[in-house]
Amino acid sequence: MSDIDVPGVSLLPGLGEPHHHRLASGAELVTLPLADAPLVCLDFWCRAGSAFETTAESGMAHFLEHMVFKGSGRLAAGEFDRRIEALGGSSNAATGFDDVHYHVLIPPQAAGEALDLLLDLVLHPRLEPGAFDMERRVVLEELAQTEDQPEEVAVQQLLSRACPDHPYGLPILGRRPALLAHDPAAMAAFHRRLYGGSRCVLSLSGALADGDLIRRVSDGPLASQEAASEDSRPAALELTPGEARLELPRLEAARLLMAWWQPPAADLDGVMGADLATSLLAEGRRSRLVDRLREQLRLVESIDLDLHAMECGSLALLEAVCEPEDLPQVRQAIGEVWQEVIDREVGEQEWLRLRRLVTNAYRFGLESAGALAGLIGNSTLWGRRHSLSRPLELLEDWSPERLRASALPLLDPARAFVLEAVPA
Repeated sequence: MSDIDVPGVSLLPGLGEPHHHRLASGAELVTLPLADAPLVCLDFWCRAGSAFETTAESGMAHFLEHMVFKGSGRLAAGEFDRRIEALGGSSNAATGFDDVHYHVLIPPQAAGEALDLLLDLVLHPRLEPGAFDMERRVVLEELAQTEDQPEEVAVQQLLSRACPDHPYGLPILGRRPALLAHDPAAMAAFHRRLYGGSRCVLSLSGALADGDLIRRVSDGPLASQEAASEDSRPAALELTPGEARLELPRLEAARLLMAWWQPPAADLDGVMGADLATSLLAEGRRSRLVDRLREQLRLVESIDLDLHAMECGSLALLEAVCEPEDLPQVRQAIGEVWQEVIDREVGEQEWLRLRRLVTNAYRFGLESAGALAGLIGNSTLWGRRHSLSRPLELLEDWSPERLRASALPLLDPARAFVLEAVPA
């Protein structure tokens, strides 16, 4: 096992820097002790999100996440959850476009046993046919519930039209015909292809004082995991500007949805600029769009602009809820507000408020073992071994002038795909 340390002085008092270890299999272990933490977080990450599926594998990444909890060669279905709960812990998992992760929060004295259970479950899922068919029904019901929510349908339509030639435009839950065709053999092949050593990271944060967990990992199954049979990445995201209108039954109010391309997660400086720009426009009552459209004009019930940092290219997604007849005015007002921030410099007090919002949001995300394990695990998975303070350092390089010159132009309404969703 080799060490890969990140030098530098932290700008986050009381918080050290993660320590990286390369295992024999090519997998990485990243650790960050927290002296006062009451728990340990074990977070297993893998580059096996829905973006890596073939057309025939649609929904396989999320379906596999479900099947992992149905047991391994040593664990019966449901045994993992029962034993983790008996140890005083909790577990969960999530599948995204880029990756999937499985995490456990556990008291320190039980962390070693929980680690053995987690790695056995994730690296050696049983994929028993009876459990497979039963869990397929669960996944199909989850898909049906999503399709029954008009708001969810509208967002998926926005992504599919804005990203028509990219996996980000496809539903993570998958397509029903493909889900019906999946079988355990195909899922086992998917697991072998993508859950290999070099595509995996285990992150540990919290009460790690005695070093036993690190020894267990270096001598355990993750260190001997076979290599993945592929190490490709999806193509870079290209967003197609345009507009569409969609009538949806049971939609209670109109939705104006807009999507913009933003810099990929690897461009940390660009992501910080995008964070500043989206916060300026729609973070809090004093932000430009919220103040104009909700407080002054009272055109919208709500307006949100969220940044989703992703590996192939990030997305800024806006949602404004309003009456159908107000959609033209809402779109006009959004364009006017954007033009104003391009034409006139941001004032000193507004800039200080904006910087404080972004800084505090980042700092607040570092307050628990679970949040830290997720951050360092995801960053390591994608080769970003920068200091935890690096985002705050990059924030210092941004100014109102630079924001107007480089980040805000990416939110030009003319660059967006715009979807108007109205009640049928």
